[in-house]
Amino acid sequence: MKQLAIIVAFVLLLRLPFLDQAIQGDDVYYLAGAQHAQVDPLHPHHARYFYLGQMVDMRGHPHPPLNAWALGVLLAIFGDVREGPYHAVYILFSLIAAVGMWRLAQAFSPRPLWATLLFCVTPAFVVNGNSLEADVPFAAFWIAAFAFFLARRFGWAAAALALASLAAYQAVVATPILWVWCWLRLRDSRQAWLVSLTPILTIGAFQLYERWTSGALPAAVLAGYMASYGLQQIANKLRNAAALAVHLTWIVNPLVLLRALFPLRTLVNRDSVFLLAWIGIYFAAALVLFFAGSARYLLPIAPAVCLLVSQRVSKPWLIGGVVAQAALALALATVNYFHWNGYRQFAAEAMRLAGSRRVWVNGEWGLRYYLESLGAMPVERDRALRPGDVIVSTELGYPVPITHGGGTLAPLLDRDITAPLPLRLIGLGAKSAYSTAQAGLRPFDIVFGPIDRVHARIVIERKPTLSWLPMSHRDAAAHIVSGVYDLEEGRWRWTSRRAVFLLRPPPQPRPFEIRGYIPPQAAVKEITVTIDGNRFTFVRGSVMVTPPLSGSVVTLEADRTFSVPGDHRELGFIVSGLGFVP
Repeated sequence: MKQLAIIVAFVLLLRLPFLDQAIQGDDVYYLAGAQHAQVDPLHPHHARYFYLGQMVDMRGHPHPPLNAWALGVLLAIFGDVREGPYHAVYILFSLIAAVGMWRLAQAFSPRPLWATLLFCVTPAFVVNGNSLEADVPFAAFWIAAFAFFLARRFGWAAAALALASLAAYQAVVATPILWVWCWLRLRDSRQAWLVSLTPILTIGAFQLYERWTSGALPAAVLAGYMASYGLQQIANKLRNAAALAVHLTWIVNPLVLLRALFPLRTLVNRDSVFLLAWIGIYFAAALVLFFAGSARYLLPIAPAVCLLVSQRVSKPWLIGGVVAQAALALALATVNYFHWNGYRQFAAEAMRLAGSRRVWVNGEWGLRYYLESLGAMPVERDRALRPGDVIVSTELGYPVPITHGGGTLAPLLDRDITAPLPLRLIGLGAKSAYSTAQAGLRPFDIVFGPIDRVHARIVIERKPTLSWLPMSHRDAAAHIVSGVYDLEEGRWRWTSRRAVFLLRPPPQPRPFEIRGYIPPQAAVKEITVTIDGNRFTFVRGSVMVTPPLSGSVVTLEADRTFSVPGDHRELGFIVSGLGFVP
């Protein structure tokens, strides 16, 4: 009871300083599911929302709906999102994980208290336990399931496995890991072998339930998004593998890990064999299943790593490992707090300065949540803003291409998002793979610049000054209304299906010309040009020049578009310049 009290107190000390943690990361999407649960409680993932400027179906979310249900219950109780109370309730998942780890440590470790504390200071547990994402709830039920299963309390183990399976699809990896334990310890127990199948049965039942009630398999919707966004491309898989290998060495302090590994000792007991199988099977599955290489993906093997290390190092090394890793993890959690709190503060100030103007948010994560909660709207890809609108954008949080309706942008508010420590989980210039391996492969990074830069701009009307518009012109953005992507190679731009421009009418009618290129892979067959009501159609391969005319609003429309893997833009054709022939 004394050890249990110490563990509970330790978890509370980790969590209470961060109760006011701002909404962060993927919290916003789980909260969208929680909101939908208020009107359709059996299908919280039938929510639809904008992601990277496009409407998506949450049935394709990479997690089943347990976390959305949990947040839906809190939303029904409190009536709105309240950071403090929500995080206070979510401490329960951290306590379940810690107590489950302690029960495992009693069976596997000569020092169960210190093995448990070593797990509790795992950076992913400390940092991600302060979010409302599904990672720690999943880890909690996963660890509890293993603790019950190994104690032969199979009814409770089945319940915990079912909950873990409704929190994350990767719960299916528990089945082969538990098969190893069954082979080593419970070979003749039919009940144990059957209970080990719970994740497969639960996820299969959920898929069939969704297919029966909504007509679509969530796994099929998810696979469609994976292909559309190119998430399983070989380059992503290789970065994922490299990042996960790095994160594996930082579950515990690397010096303690080296001490546990060297000098090499023969592992002859079945307990150690099981722990190694736990680590190896899950890590191999993570290489196949995941694509971003995030540290939180390895939370389910953190207990096995900590237990194995606790068997192979002395108590002073364990204590030193807990102290060193606690200092690092709390420092990372502090930086994480300042990052997301910076968005919360910026959103409040930007909305105050915007007054009654329409406000659009071009970014994701907590910035988007706080702006939307105050009345802003998410941008749609290729949306044209109108004079008087305010656009809030982030340099870090996946802004999408937008145009400002032929106007120009005037500064309203700018802010650097900073933290008192130079450690970085993610940030401008950071090469950390903590959240994603896209930026680099370091477990965390040290950067003295800002984490992010956020901007609020007002669209001010600006009359077109060019009759002939090269796409590379410094004022091209002021003449593009919508449907045109960023400049590439300093010379040309892709259009979407429909592109609109503003041009200065020539003093005398002149031929209008489009200079561009239709690549072989492009699907377009015809391009329709409309200039102030005058309509012309050009077939693929023809010279795109009209008779002499005058006008200011130019619309180009492709009859077909296409996309390429890893690029979710709707692509029409390439334009290098257009306008009235000089």
